[in-house]
Amino acid sequence: MAVYVDAPIWHWAGLKWCHMLADDLDELHRFAAELGIKRTSFQSPPRVSTPHYDLTGYERAKAIARGAVVCNREQIVAIRRKVRAAAS
Repeated sequence: MAVYVDAPIWHWAGLKWCHMLADDLDELHRFAAELGIKRTSFQSPPRVSTPHYDLTGYERAKAIARGAVVCNREQIVAIRRKVRAAAS
């Protein structure tokens, strides 16, 4: 199982944000908890198309240090499709 992060390109509340996804929801929640991210930050369908957490650039750096795989835009889109297909 792997956890993935994309580039922090989304601007909101004065910060840059990225997405964190995983092959498995339990792994995603466990990893987020290890980063100190509250479960209430989790986003999932039907509100959004893909289960994920939004991370600040600082949280992203912590995730990478803990082993998250850095993905470019094309890679993260492919992972999002795979995660959505597995959830349905």
